[in-house]
Amino acid sequence: MNHLPADPTVLHPFPDQPRVVLLKPLVTSELIEVGEYSYYDDPEDPTSFETRNVLYHYGPERLVIGKFCALGTGVRFIMNGANHRMDGPSTFPFPIMGGSWAEHFDLLTGLPGRGDTVVGNDVWFGYDTMVMPGVRIGHGAIIASGAAVVDDVPDYGIVAGNPARLIRTRYNGDDIARLLSLAWWDWPAEHLTAHVRTLMSGTIDDLEEIAPRA
Repeated sequence: MNHLPADPTVLHPFPDQPRVVLLKPLVTSELIEVGEYSYYDDPEDPTSFETRNVLYHYGPERLVIGKFCALGTGVRFIMNGANHRMDGPSTFPFPIMGGSWAEHFDLLTGLPGRGDTVVGNDVWFGYDTMVMPGVRIGHGAIIASGAAVVDDVPDYGIVAGNPARLIRTRYNGDDIARLLSLAWWDWPAEHLTAHVRTLMSGTIDDLEEIAPRA
């Protein structure tokens, strides 16, 4: 039996499924950071994730995605470059159209932003979800299919809808604290390999039992 952990550096973890890519070896932008084993699934072109799924990313805000995240087809991260002025009668960005309108480009500078978009570890994004600029999504969260995430999501929260609302949390507060303390996503890959069944189907008590000892 093969006891080696999965390789986090390969682009296609399933050679016969080109629709699935690991994001860490794929992304090249200095404004995008992705942890090991986080993947994106798309039957059309998953390798275009940086341009098709991270939109209006003109900087300096960053997109940070943790480890072991599962991103379903069509997930979109809207970055702050999509922002328009809303303090005047029109929201149309006249200066970007060129001509003499470009002389007023100062009207587009200094637009308010919410900072980096940050996704924790072990987050599951359903099909066709959208994340708005500056949102922070906690560890272990689940984003339901079709959700439009406009506000922060707590650790182990389940959100759905447009705009997304918290349906419930996967665990109670004490158990969430235990899980965050364990931070299994930071365990050595070899240790995770030996305990995959516990990670996927065990209890928090089981997880505490197998935690690496200092």
